[in-house]
Amino acid sequence: MKLLLGVLITFGAVLGGFAAHGGNLLAIWQPYEIIIICGAALGAFVIANPGAIIRETLATLPELLRGPCYTRADYLDLLALMFKLFGKIRKDGLMGVEADIEEPRNSALFRAHPRLLQHPHALEFISDYMRLVVSGGMNPFELDALMDVELNAHHESRTAAAHAVQRSADALPAFGIVAAVLGIVKTMSALGGALDEIGALVAAALVGTFLGVLIAYGLIGPIATAMEHRAEEEQQFLTCIKACILANVQGYGPQIAVEFGRKTMHAPLRPSFTELERHLHGGRAR
Repeated sequence: MKLLLGVLITFGAVLGGFAAHGGNLLAIWQPYEIIIICGAALGAFVIANPGAIIRETLATLPELLRGPCYTRADYLDLLALMFKLFGKIRKDGLMGVEADIEEPRNSALFRAHPRLLQHPHALEFISDYMRLVVSGGMNPFELDALMDVELNAHHESRTAAAHAVQRSADALPAFGIVAAVLGIVKTMSALGGALDEIGALVAAALVGTFLGVLIAYGLIGPIATAMEHRAEEEQQFLTCIKACILANVQGYGPQIAVEFGRKTMHAPLRPSFTELERHLHGGRAR
């Protein structure tokens, strides 16, 4: 909804201001200019990017309509799961959680936290690194380095689509000029006609430049930024998981291990120590 609200405010302010100033909105409606600008930008996007980035872009755009990827409730669910997982390790040993991490979707421990099951990459991240912990073949420093490698690779993959969309936004004003030049070419062929007809053709040509700039900076550019923020949200969630697992491997108890994770969270999402403790021990977080 935030995306739609932003689009409504941007275009409403521009078009509403133009109309309030006495402009004729029908003069701006130039569908062929829109086809030239958006079609050229889409074609350039397809030429410039591999299929994986195109698919990633198409998959991410609908997600922007669903609001934040991770909420405080998601983080609380994650920390509660990690607390129970580490508690089971302390009670039954590392082999006691082997079945849980091998098939997390069939584990009663994981199914008790359905919010986490909605985030497949986070689930995979937990399973993969807990397998390494159970195998006992890596020390905390090696595990930390390996996690950083995966986090960096994942972040680059997730932001590649945002950067591709941003490059398209940067090109849109130029495609607006292309549409404007084509409009001028059409105008030149009408020289000698009625002045009002020539004036309408010039106005239509100038709309191409206007639309290229407006779509670039009022729509596509902000969408690219929103996609980048979404990638940052996912990176932060995985970083929280990393902090919890590393603290557990270093010998800290379950309560302290999840506190390490809590400290990685950004302030708007981070629960207080008391709120987290209440949630971990069966209370209901406010």
